[in-house]
Amino acid sequence: MNEAIQAVKSGFDVLAVRKDFPILEQEVNGQPLVYLDNAATTQKPQFVIDAIANYYRKDNSNVHRGAHTLSDRATQVFEAARSTVQQFVNAAHNEEIIWTRGTTESINLVAATFAVSQLQAGDRVLVSALEHHSNIVPWQLAAERCGAQVEAIPVTDKGDIDLAAFDKLLDERVKIVAVSHVSNALGTVNPIADIITKAHAAGARVLIDGAQGVAHFPVDVQALDCDFYAFSSHKVFGPTGIGVLYGKRELLDAMPPYQGGGEMIETVSFAGTTFNRLPFKFEAGTPNIAGAVGLAAALDYLSALDREQIAIYEEELLAYVHEQAAEFAGLRRIGEAQQIAGAFSFLLEGAHPADVGMLLDQQGVAVRTGDHCAQPIMAQYCIPGTVRASFSIYNTREEVDRLFAALHKARSFLV
Repeated sequence: MNEAIQAVKSGFDVLAVRKDFPILEQEVNGQPLVYLDNAATTQKPQFVIDAIANYYRKDNSNVHRGAHTLSDRATQVFEAARSTVQQFVNAAHNEEIIWTRGTTESINLVAATFAVSQLQAGDRVLVSALEHHSNIVPWQLAAERCGAQVEAIPVTDKGDIDLAAFDKLLDERVKIVAVSHVSNALGTVNPIADIITKAHAAGARVLIDGAQGVAHFPVDVQALDCDFYAFSSHKVFGPTGIGVLYGKRELLDAMPPYQGGGEMIETVSFAGTTFNRLPFKFEAGTPNIAGAVGLAAALDYLSALDREQIAIYEEELLAYVHEQAAEFAGLRRIGEAQQIAGAFSFLLEGAHPADVGMLLDQQGVAVRTGDHCAQPIMAQYCIPGTVRASFSIYNTREEVDRLFAALHKARSFLV
């Protein structure tokens, strides 16, 4: 573990953390980079970059089936990465951690296997109106195959899930509830513990889209008692192209395979095929070994920091954003939920979000614009999209000041 990690173990020091992320040292359009697109993807510390490079330099080989030293070493680091994830989310069993390409594939896996095997005509799947398209469309595809229905859990004008409406929707026909831990569009932190308890009392299973949650909060899947939890490596300082599906072992055991091919089989003949044990039943083909190594390094990096101090720092930083926004004439904040993490969505009166984003980029400030793959909640607000500034462990108050200074300049051109 590098010295920079050790230096911040005793408390949170944003300047020390920033030194670990080489991409932040550059200029964009002649200005020091202010990276505020963390909900789309987080940057990578040198610790993660080195871990991936070292794997390719020293251990690169295919896993599990090789009869040579490199394969043995690759298998060891690959399965050690699975154990790192298990500990990070406090799963009860190592085989409850399934490698996928990301949150999207994790949800599709559950929808195409568990949902399709469980749903019948007349059954219902509940998803919140806050959800990313990746937590809507897979359920629609599964429901269409089974004659089931997907229904939206209403969201208040503030951006909170309407728990009273959720209670009214729950009945014996609801088989699956799928909600995000944190909304990527508004930053709403959903009361997932309450939702899980209520859904289980009604006999439904629960999937949590944790893509926006894992970088901001410790996650304990046993304490939550969720049935499935999905997240992506690249949202939590790891590489792209790999993610995780956590599922309770008894559910995963009963689910049919998702894809066919190498690794997921036990025996194959033209008379029939038997499938491998968990977790390999769901991991067809050569896995993203380097991605798993990188994700494990990212989780080690994050775990070495004081996460309680990070949470306090991020909360204070977002409060500072809201203070600045309240004093900015013509700025409309979108989403004012009871608890928000990471994201600040807004509009400038009289300006299209895409134009605002372009002018911010010219000043070195990177934000996201558009509907954020969350068209239903945008439709509820009767808007085409927002400007979204999203924050992480390396962002500073000075960067918030840069954001609002750039917005003032953008407004002078647009309004």
